[in-house]
Amino acid sequence: MKFDNVELTHIAVRQSQYPVDQLKEFLLVGRSNVGKSSFINALIGRKNFARTSSKPGKTQTLNFYQINKAFYLVDVPGYGYSKLSKKSDHKIGLMIEEYLKNRFNLSRVFMLIDYRHKPTEDDILMYNFLKYYNIPITIVATKYDKVSTSARDKQDKLIKDTLKIDHFIKFSSTTKKGREEIHKIIEETLNIS
Repeated sequence: MKFDNVELTHIAVRQSQYPVDQLKEFLLVGRSNVGKSSFINALIGRKNFARTSSKPGKTQTLNFYQINKAFYLVDVPGYGYSKLSKKSDHKIGLMIEEYLKNRFNLSRVFMLIDYRHKPTEDDILMYNFLKYYNIPITIVATKYDKVSTSARDKQDKLIKDTLKIDHFIKFSSTTKKGREEIHKIIEETLNIS
């Protein structure tokens, strides 16, 4: 899959600001420091398109990246960052919930977790929250390259047992591991062969 045309077309905090063209959308959720910007950049094959920040919790809006004028990657604020006030954390939660409830063209959620660690309470809550809305979810474990080969079987089991899942995609924005798998899921969802 080639990403020839990538544009940040909409920045939204409410439904009235979402795109109206009804293209399929793929939502990206994850903790504040899980590497969503790096994931986007690796996926589209651009170095600094989505800005990575050393400060977690920087994204405070829904960012709609239009790809090839065919679909959107939708980046939402990260969860579980303690420096955010309870008030702004609550506001972000409502913003994501409004999107999930009202977006009929949302086709799949890519939920990013950090491969190096056991999924957190926030990860479990988010996973159950997404399941409640019956939207197809793909769990993507980022930073796969940061775990030694000898520790990977243990990490695989830990993630599967904690989230009660059978499968997840191992992803590295450095080595591009998992990128083809994600591309394939997007292509199948869009019915592109």
